[in-house]
Amino acid sequence: MLLVYTHNITPRLRYVFKHICTRILGIEVSFTTTIEEFIAHDSLKMSYTKQQLGNEFFIKSHDILFEQGLSDVEINVQSWEDTKCFFYNGDKSSIPFDIFSASFYLLSRYEEYLPHVNDSFGRFMASESIAFKHGFLHQPVVDIWAYKFNSKMQSQFPNFIFPKRSYSIKPIIDVPTAYNFKLKGILRTIGGIIKDLLEFKVRKLYFRVMVLLGFKHDPYDNFKYIINKQKQTKHKFLFFFLIGDYSTYDKGINPNKKKFVSLIKQVADYCQVGLKASYFAISDSATLKKEKRKMESIINTSLTASRNSFSKLNLPESYRNLIELEILEDYTLGYVNEIGFRAGSCTPFFFYDLDFEVQTPLKVCSYHLLDFALLKTKSQLDKKKVLNEIINEVKKVDGEFVPVFHNYTFSDAIRWNGFKELFNIILESAHENK
Repeated sequence: MLLVYTHNITPRLRYVFKHICTRILGIEVSFTTTIEEFIAHDSLKMSYTKQQLGNEFFIKSHDILFEQGLSDVEINVQSWEDTKCFFYNGDKSSIPFDIFSASFYLLSRYEEYLPHVNDSFGRFMASESIAFKHGFLHQPVVDIWAYKFNSKMQSQFPNFIFPKRSYSIKPIIDVPTAYNFKLKGILRTIGGIIKDLLEFKVRKLYFRVMVLLGFKHDPYDNFKYIINKQKQTKHKFLFFFLIGDYSTYDKGINPNKKKFVSLIKQVADYCQVGLKASYFAISDSATLKKEKRKMESIINTSLTASRNSFSKLNLPESYRNLIELEILEDYTLGYVNEIGFRAGSCTPFFFYDLDFEVQTPLKVCSYHLLDFALLKTKSQLDKKKVLNEIINEVKKVDGEFVPVFHNYTFSDAIRWNGFKELFNIILESAHENK
């Protein structure tokens, strides 16, 4: 067990030390404000305060973990070894910056509470983030810092056996609509046919009619293929089905249709199933509650995981609504158009409510890659290169890689050419040696 001496044990301090020491490094941690207790401890120990006590392992603390609410924090990003850092604290510290305060800033999404520009959907943009602006979005810096901290501790305590963890994957299959043409209802089907005619989309009209007559396979119906892939790996896929009402933003299948319900049940036999919250459920807890109950009636078990439509988050309201409904995990945090680590970590962490200064029971599982972000890369060779780079970043710190693919990503549509191969690279990465 690691004992930390500090002048003030705050909720923020407990939160970030538990994430770095326990969740990433596997080391139990406790805290004391009593010097005598600290001196008497005969195992791992460090001081985290303004002044070093003696020659112990010491990290000089920044003020952010001892504050409440938001303040205008000055961020000065510097290069450090093979990564970046901020909250520099001088040469007397065992590590030249406060890794715990910097990690808290990223994990709490502190910057998303400060004034910033949103995109047209009201989402926080990657270009507004400190990680993007200073060129470290592609690195899970919190985990990198934790491993460097671990290495320094090992040098100081060579007889202590530090735990090891291993790289893993958690593929997400996002299902905004299970079928392109099937089960859309008479009005939507007729509307689709008329639209195809007016826009002279003869090929699409041909495929629509062939699918509806049963002569061709619906291009979005790739569930057998995905389930077969699930059978080839021990790492569970997590499906998110949209079952909300039809709207301007959401064009899903009516959840009362028996074939759609049957599909969700079939998938749930092999994979985990969560709720893809509709666009209006994101800001309306009553709608979210209705969708949660509907999904639970389909899968016949408690709903544990959710993901918002369009990866839209309203912090902290979105997460508070999930907590109120006792949803345990969320997979919304990430960037739609950029590959990387929005919270700086590839280790799931708990949502810290900055308004109430408390760690909540909601586990945030940030995703690191959305299939649409790979479309920015032209050639298949470049796509593989980009994908392998992000996988290797996660592998370096034995983290959990969370990619998001859609059910239609595995279709034969030209824009998704080669994506089955990319998905296979992800699955194979979990079976390779580091």
